[in-house]
Amino acid sequence: MLVKSFHRGILAAALSLPIISFSIQSALAESISFTLINRTSRNLLEFYAGYPSEREWADDILGRDVLAPGESATITIGNAHEDCRYDFLGVLGPSDDGRVGRGELIQTNVEVCDGGTYEYTE
Repeated sequence: MLVKSFHRGILAAALSLPIISFSIQSALAESISFTLINRTSRNLLEFYAGYPSEREWADDILGRDVLAPGESATITIGNAHEDCRYDFLGVLGPSDDGRVGRGELIQTNVEVCDGGTYEYTE
């Protein structure tokens, strides 16, 4: 009898695993959208998001678009992170006067939740 109960417990646990992993995947598959405002003095040529501490960047979110100083865009990130925290990498164009060349600006552990606004600053 003890063996049968033990096997039933293992079977019940094994059958519940796919349900748990499916619900975790569903939670991670949601996306978030927020408004990005370029508050730098230069064009934002590329914009990347990643999870904090992973240092892996997805594709350029802006694609072919360029965000001039003061302009805004709606950014959507798939597979949203549960705590709304991201690292951002922005590629900035050169300044109008030519004193500052093209460069990258990384901002870490930024909290942006669905429907929020984020001002990207130098």
